[in-house]
Amino acid sequence: MSEVMNFCIVGCGMIARFHTRALQEIPQTRISALVSRQHSNAERLIAETGIPPCPIYSHLEEAIAREPIDAVIVTTASGAHLEPAVCAAKARKHVVVEKPLEITPERCQQIIDACDQAGVQLCTIFPSRFGDANRALKQAVERQKFGRLTLAETTCKWWRSQQYYDEGGWKGTRRWDGGGALMNQAIHNVDLLLWLMGPVESVCGFTATLAHERIEVEDTAVAILRFRNGALGVIQATTSVHPGYPKTIAIHGDRGSAVIEQDDVLRWDFTPETEEDRQIKARFAVKVGASGGAADPKAISHEGHRRQLADFIEAVRKGQRPLVDGREGKRSVELICAIYESQASGRIIHFPS
Repeated sequence: MSEVMNFCIVGCGMIARFHTRALQEIPQTRISALVSRQHSNAERLIAETGIPPCPIYSHLEEAIAREPIDAVIVTTASGAHLEPAVCAAKARKHVVVEKPLEITPERCQQIIDACDQAGVQLCTIFPSRFGDANRALKQAVERQKFGRLTLAETTCKWWRSQQYYDEGGWKGTRRWDGGGALMNQAIHNVDLLLWLMGPVESVCGFTATLAHERIEVEDTAVAILRFRNGALGVIQATTSVHPGYPKTIAIHGDRGSAVIEQDDVLRWDFTPETEEDRQIKARFAVKVGASGGAADPKAISHEGHRRQLADFIEAVRKGQRPLVDGREGKRSVELICAIYESQASGRIIHFPS
């Protein structure tokens, strides 16, 4: 691989703009090709983001055959991640897949297997893991500052208009979206919960469609979890709560509690309180106040994407796995699909130990 890492982006919708802007801020990277079923979408992406013009293709195979490509970023509809990811892996290109990795655990595993067999790196995009407040929270868990972990909560009380679902043709469909508020929006929260608390032993969930028409998936969901470490957990996920509120995650134990809203630390209470705890409170005293896409998906910052893509590039150059690989990406899909199974069957779903 040359000093400059060449990327091809497959899918030129809204989320591709986050990747494009992120790559513009990472030295020694270049977007060498775009793949889109509609060339006008790719042309609009180039015009709106100001990247240097590059060839546009209708099919990934053509781009791989004709252009210098080191890695492929897949930003298509969620249920169409498998085919371009496997195509890229078979061509010995490293692979980045926007969340969710795919819409079923089985399709996720096919991507993982293809990348393993080809010896290429695979990254699932979960930028929330790279936020400063969430990193501080992860470090507190690893240092066992909470004592015995007892309860974890996460909320994604977002709002999406009917117009959001009516546009684009794939949002709100089981085939292409894979699910609703859980699979599309709150999957970031689900990933954080698993990252912080570890594996789930069992889950019970309820879902409903309450505020939208003409969609096949849920806009409201709740789930109760039992983690393998014995702690309990709660997930709330919606696109039905107007006007939409910042997402939250809270971790509690018998020696401390912490609550984060979007990128703001709301509570950071430990016994005994250390100087480091006081420094964290001071550091996050100035509130970011970001909506994080609570009502408008375009309002999300691309900084998390920049940090995660920088980690991916470093992993490729060093020949090591990125911080969020395909196996990490599969975990959240497994849990969300178990919540859907619980709703459909009326049963508690148990995970193998």
